[in-house]
Amino acid sequence: MESRMDSAFFSWETVDLLDRRGVEFTLSVPFERLPDLKGRIERRERWHRINDVWSYFELDWAPKSWPGTLRTLVVRQAVPTRDKGPIQLDLFRPREWGYDYTVIATNKAVAAKHIIAFHHGRGSQEGIFSELKSHCQMDYIPTRRWAANRLYVLAAVMAHNLTRELQMQTMSPELRNTAKRTALWAFEKLSTIRNTLIRRAGRLTRPAGRLVLTLSTNQAVQSGIERYLSKAA
Repeated sequence: MESRMDSAFFSWETVDLLDRRGVEFTLSVPFERLPDLKGRIERRERWHRINDVWSYFELDWAPKSWPGTLRTLVVRQAVPTRDKGPIQLDLFRPREWGYDYTVIATNKAVAAKHIIAFHHGRGSQEGIFSELKSHCQMDYIPTRRWAANRLYVLAAVMAHNLTRELQMQTMSPELRNTAKRTALWAFEKLSTIRNTLIRRAGRLTRPAGRLVLTLSTNQAVQSGIERYLSKAA
């Protein structure tokens, strides 16, 4: 198992638990609130180059209150700085560059560029959270009771995971594993599945006493429904 976390999870309890369970992780460090680490970054002169945009250096570090240290990568990204002066269209103005900094703590033993790629792959899992909120209403609070809200969230996550599992059972992986750990399957959005297969006009009838759902003829929809039902049976 692997985990990548933002700075909200920055604590020794989290790090120690994952390490003892054998989970490889990367963790964003809120270095702006840590004067000692921030000072070391500001005084750093030698950086290891990855490419024209990314560079880094490593150190074994942890807050003084922690009982141990972690492999820590300080990463900087070259970015163009915004020109706040008036725009002069008749003059050439060279682009100025600055740096954005991030600090990543990890227990991984792979090369730094793979750790950086893995941590920046968090964008794919943020997309999952966005889909849970927009299509499974996970950000909605239906009641004032904790147990009921907890049950609602669990139902939303189970519905999302069931849809993903059905797609994984009926499709072959289209991608290969990368350092960013993006999904191997090209998943359809829940809104697409809902509008294509579920939210369709139909009629329930009972010919010869047997309940029948009748839909308009659509070969693509029929194939999709039959594909999912064949795996769910």
